[in-house]
Amino acid sequence: MSTSLLTNETRKQIPILLVLLACGSLTTMTGSVVAPVMPEVKDQLAIDPRWSGMLVSMHCLTIFLFSPICGILADRIGKAKVLIPSLICYAIFGTAGALANGFTPLLISRALLGAASGGIAAASIGILSSMYEGEKRTRILGYTTSALAIASIIFPIVGGLIGSYNWRFTFGMYSLGLPAALLAYILLPRGKRKGSSSINLTQQKDRLIASLKAPSTITLFIALALTSAIFYVVIIYAPLHFKQSIGADTVVNGAILASRAIGAAVISAVGASKLAKRLGSAKAIALGFTLMAATLITIPFLKEIYLILPTAIIFGMGFGIVMPNLYDALSKSTPKEVRSSILAIGTGASNLGQFFSPILLGPVWKNAGIGVFFVGAGVALVTSFLSIQQGKALETTKYGK
Repeated sequence: MSTSLLTNETRKQIPILLVLLACGSLTTMTGSVVAPVMPEVKDQLAIDPRWSGMLVSMHCLTIFLFSPICGILADRIGKAKVLIPSLICYAIFGTAGALANGFTPLLISRALLGAASGGIAAASIGILSSMYEGEKRTRILGYTTSALAIASIIFPIVGGLIGSYNWRFTFGMYSLGLPAALLAYILLPRGKRKGSSSINLTQQKDRLIASLKAPSTITLFIALALTSAIFYVVIIYAPLHFKQSIGADTVVNGAILASRAIGAAVISAVGASKLAKRLGSAKAIALGFTLMAATLITIPFLKEIYLILPTAIIFGMGFGIVMPNLYDALSKSTPKEVRSSILAIGTGASNLGQFFSPILLGPVWKNAGIGVFFVGAGVALVTSFLSIQQGKALETTKYGK
């Protein structure tokens, strides 16, 4: 194939890639866009403070439950056929929150929104992983992590601004799922990939079960869950700590969180694939976890903002190295016929880590305060060690190079 043909093929993929990145960014918006207005929601709907946090985290549980189901369905009927309805449901269930007049209906709408997000995540990452192979796939997954990191900065700011007029208006942002669905309908092929029907349902089930039983797959699932749990240590407890220790207001804490997202966005886009190529996936993942651990340990000792911000960027860089390489390692160790299913389960594991992070670490914060950062660092170091131990399996078991 000539260089010009390769260039034309790449150009044809750019609109599809942009649509998929936009769809993936919507999954980031699921929880972050309404987080700034939750205090107003709690007050106006008279929600018990003990349960108000569930409104922010409920979607993580249903993403965990529905991502695997949607991933398996995507492998059977086609990924676009799962993505487009999921985007439509995302818009419907998300905006329905604006009409809620109590805790229960709002919680139900949040749960259904999470289920739709699970479909979006499973289908979009499945399409991305099947479009590219080798180093290019690692780089594209890095772009995806970068886009999600940038979205995690933008959406809370926009949601807070819109919510300053009325908290119900913020839920209208979920209607972005409709134009995304229209673009996906226009640009994405809705048929199954050529050759995707070469194995029957029984064979596909056997390959899925075999992949799920593989030690490297189990390790990667655990690593994805722990990565999200560690990241949530920073999202939840770092702002509380800095408010107590240096009197950080919402602007300062927002700048610290944004710095982490910027670090993740930059390294994911330009560095994660290069590190994986030079060091190998396992060592690159271990390096990322080590950076996260090192910066978590420093949090209790930082008092000056000019030291806090660079440290936050380095933490984000560690996260930005880990996530795309974990997903790429999962892709390499999985047959194409069940890749969407496995990646979707990985997404579910990541969201399960988010859901349980405050549940498991909340008591640590309550009783030990800054000890929560040392616990998070310890978990990161253990996971780094596990990555090294599984390195041989990650590097040798490759179905898609």
